[in-house]
Amino acid sequence: MKSYYDIIVIGGGHAGIEASAAGARMGLEVALITMDKNAIGRMSCNPAVGGTAKGHLVREIDSLGGLIGQLADRTGIQFKMLNRSKGPAVWSPRSQNDRALYSLEALKLLTQIPNLEILEGIVTKLTIKNRRIESVFLNDVEIKTRAVIIAAGTFLNGKMFTGRVQTEGGRYGEPKVAGLTELLNEMGFISGRLKTGTPPRLDKRTIDFTSLEEQKGDEEPQFFSYLTDNYYLPQVSCYITYTNQKTHEILRQGFLDSPLFTGIIKGVGPRYCPSIEDKIYRFSDKDRHHLFLEPDGLNSDLIYVNGFSSSLPADIQLKAIRTVPGLQKVEMIRPGYAVEYDFFPPYQVDLTLETKLVEGLYFAGQINGTSGYEEAAAQGIIAGINAALKIMNKDPLILKRNEAYIGVLIDDLVNKGTDEPYRMFTSRAEYRLNLRQDNADRRLIKYGYELGLIPAWAYEHVKKKEQEIHRILEWSNITYLKPEIANEILRKYNSPEIDQSENISKLVKRKDVKLTELLEKSEYRFNEDPKISKEAIFQAEIELKYEGYIKRQTEDIQKFLENENILIPKNFDYSKIKSLSMESREKLEKIKPASLGQASRISGIRVTDLSILLVHLK
Repeated sequence: MKSYYDIIVIGGGHAGIEASAAGARMGLEVALITMDKNAIGRMSCNPAVGGTAKGHLVREIDSLGGLIGQLADRTGIQFKMLNRSKGPAVWSPRSQNDRALYSLEALKLLTQIPNLEILEGIVTKLTIKNRRIESVFLNDVEIKTRAVIIAAGTFLNGKMFTGRVQTEGGRYGEPKVAGLTELLNEMGFISGRLKTGTPPRLDKRTIDFTSLEEQKGDEEPQFFSYLTDNYYLPQVSCYITYTNQKTHEILRQGFLDSPLFTGIIKGVGPRYCPSIEDKIYRFSDKDRHHLFLEPDGLNSDLIYVNGFSSSLPADIQLKAIRTVPGLQKVEMIRPGYAVEYDFFPPYQVDLTLETKLVEGLYFAGQINGTSGYEEAAAQGIIAGINAALKIMNKDPLILKRNEAYIGVLIDDLVNKGTDEPYRMFTSRAEYRLNLRQDNADRRLIKYGYELGLIPAWAYEHVKKKEQEIHRILEWSNITYLKPEIANEILRKYNSPEIDQSENISKLVKRKDVKLTELLEKSEYRFNEDPKISKEAIFQAEIELKYEGYIKRQTEDIQKFLENENILIPKNFDYSKIKSLSMESREKLEKIKPASLGQASRISGIRVTDLSILLVHLK
């Protein structure tokens, strides 16, 4: 252990991994502090990465040079593209992963990064001087630093609940972090409590899989990382089953001992991922609920029951789950439990994730009120990048809402705050047709390359793909197919035939008509041209099919950027604007928006407030 590191990251979860890796790969000396290096990257909840909107985040992190996409691909035991029946804006990649292997691969990747040291222990003190971070004390030994990133997950005063049984800790079998919240409170930070939960783990050998619905992965999987061209591990299936009225009756018997209903748990839980007892209480009209049985790994007998998160007594959990088809004789290896932990409402950080109160101190992950590996990793890489850029006296990286889901995530947290664990959804992104998972590299890889986190060959590959897409779009607009050629394709999809030549860009807008088929019938033999990739054709097809919507969204983005480009000085004094209401002044002073656009997204700020503010800015 050295006496000085440029950046110190506290916490070895998904946020800590990305933060420490980014800072070190940008050339700075970084220390990652964790209680147990073998728990780095441990998947506290389900062994899966991605999913609706979360898959978009993983692709974006990968395009910036992050690690979560590589880790998911290396440890993936099933890959699936979700929402294929809907439009491409909501297609989302997901992987089922080997839990144990994920941690091993995370540790392996981090130990291969120069300038990065992993230290074991507990931070007992932070010191600040002139409102700037100066050092941390690890196991009571002082280490000087210029930046600290706190990514402590659910460990800040974490407490676990199963029925009336309470255990201190941030995860099963792991202790809580005590004292850090109190240190931050003494500095002037405001903290709160949130709650999350996890379902029971079942013994795979005691499940009757013959009565379950099998869910296979994709035959031709699409991976998260630009570095992956094939899967590493054998692929397996997941399974679906359902609760029933008998299940619900037994679960209700445990309500009197539920820490959720008796008020023992004060923290607010995730509305979009409620516990099973909360589901049957809130949706009492539902006869059944989906349960997804997910393997914990290739060499594990554990099965994760997605959809059955619970903090009810262990005997109630077992009795109820044995009423579910396929699980009548199941053995429960470990009951589900709820976790309550400290967080810091995210209005206390700015868009770089640096705290407003202490210079050089950053928050990333569940400390900011989010839920999920992907949301944590997204914050981690942004915090790591911005800590490094600040030390190097360079401009910060702030992704706008029109550029990335990462931008939506951080903008929402800072401006709107959260009183429940924040989860990313495609519906949160107003420009989601432009923010597809398939074009994440085209949107963001330039930043990763400029930061030194993406190799030149990968950047050049994306530039080449961009050129290919433009060539296809140009060709499609100027190339016409005669009726006898086009109708052969149109009849195949029961689409009205044409009686005069039509260009490819219009024909491809018809339902089910594929661009590849139209190009094959044109004079341009794209399949014989090695310069054109299938990926470029796929993205060109999306742009042609949704051309009108994309154009409209592009116009909306231009209007959005007008207000984003009206900057507000950091030391702007809102108290001088007497025509603003007291409430508006307080909110603007608390958030300290960097632009008029950011001010417009603060809850409670009215259009009239923005007009008044604009006059004073001018």
